[in-house]
Amino acid sequence: MTNPSAHDSFIPEPSHILPELVGPENAWLDLIERAFEVSLEAPGGEIRIHGAPERIKSVHTVLGHLQDTLASHARLSEGQVRAAIAFTKAGEGSNPATSVNVPKRGQILARTPGQAYYIEVLKRNELILATGPAGTGKTFLAVAQGVSLLLQGLVGRLVITRPAVEAGERLGFLPGALEDKIDPYLAPIWDSLFDLMGREQMLRRRAAGEIEIAPLAFMRGRTLSNAFVIVDEAQNTTRLQMKMLLTRLGYGSRMVVTGDPSQVDLPDATQSGLLEALDILADVEGITTVHLTAKDIVRHALVGRIVAAYDAANTPNA
Repeated sequence: MTNPSAHDSFIPEPSHILPELVGPENAWLDLIERAFEVSLEAPGGEIRIHGAPERIKSVHTVLGHLQDTLASHARLSEGQVRAAIAFTKAGEGSNPATSVNVPKRGQILARTPGQAYYIEVLKRNELILATGPAGTGKTFLAVAQGVSLLLQGLVGRLVITRPAVEAGERLGFLPGALEDKIDPYLAPIWDSLFDLMGREQMLRRRAAGEIEIAPLAFMRGRTLSNAFVIVDEAQNTTRLQMKMLLTRLGYGSRMVVTGDPSQVDLPDATQSGLLEALDILADVEGITTVHLTAKDIVRHALVGRIVAAYDAANTPNA
């Protein structure tokens, strides 16, 4: 019979990182305590752990992950602590150090087991269909991988496209020239590129034709070679548009198709090209599907609960 009141200690190496492991006003210890139902204290140069033996083991794993993170980061964030907890709860085989390396920007770390799997798929595969609710990082991580390959010279271009269909609004009603009408739909992409590359480099590479962001109508008739291609908000593509986009893939190129099947803004949701592609291409060799969930949301914790509540409300009773 296991002893529910076992205790053990974690001694950080080097010892000076202890305050960072504990967190401001013990914030990180509080998160770990609640996650694993243990009691933690740091009276000296160690963290004392009280609880069931299997939970003590899990806490050791979390603290070990955080210690590894501090080897390359001056401080821990709440997101990093929650990620270490999530990886540990997911069990062995999950690696919180999984990341995208963006030159000069540093490591973009996976913060959930789902994100870790997604990053590994982004590194290995040529055509990926990635779905998930808002806030799971499906677009940002794809952009990060594309920027990484571009800055390393492994692809010649980064091409990002998305349909200009949003929540029932029509492009023609927006003021200005075509570029002015398009930009609001592409703002999230520009924000990601700015964060990853900085404004000066982003604008310079855009002017050189190394970065192209355009509505999907501009993709017709083209062959995209030596490029990293991202099709964003793909749930709002029609069936014909999706087929057109998938067949643009040329030699030396990779493509990531991202979307949220629960947020289709087409007049007839059943006509979504993404939904059809997920079904038709499920068993096609060379195509990998990644499904992120509410557990992978890395925005405010309340966002995950909101998504889960909507999912539950839309699930028919058994």
